[in-house]
Amino acid sequence: MIEQDPPSPCRRVCRLDERDVCVGCLRTREEIARWRELDAAARRRILAACRARAESRGSL
Repeated sequence: MIEQDPPSPCRRVCRLDERDVCVGCLRTREEIARWRELDAAARRRILAACRARAESRGSL
């Protein structure tokens, strides 16, 4: 079975907060920069981290 790449979580609200986390997609500056070169598993880990950030901010 071929693992499908998850799509980018970008919401076109590209602005970094004081922690260098995008207020739209909740990825860090580094995660955004590396997204295209990552495999599906790494992208899924980033998406999980984004969900955790959303939960900690109460923005889910």
